[in-house]
Amino acid sequence: MSKKRIRYTEEFKSEAVKLVTERGYSQSEAAANLGINSNNLSRWILQSQETVTGKGLVSAEQKELISLRRENQRLKMEREILKKAAVFFANEPT
Repeated sequence: MSKKRIRYTEEFKSEAVKLVTERGYSQSEAAANLGINSNNLSRWILQSQETVTGKGLVSAEQKELISLRRENQRLKMEREILKKAAVFFANEPT
């Protein structure tokens, strides 16, 4: 049987990293207290350090920018659909 994959929130990951980096817990101790795999915590710490140094995958601002661009694209498409619907219904005989 395979285990069900657990998704952790960014807030949870951030707080777990802070236990090690700011509060002085060891990685294994923090992982045991939180009930998570120590490999996950190690990866989260590495990712947070990469993000701080600018070598990370995507910063929070970049994630937000990507999200806003997607939303903007969706809204433009919806507006075009509404324009076409308005023209259609305006020309329809009653």
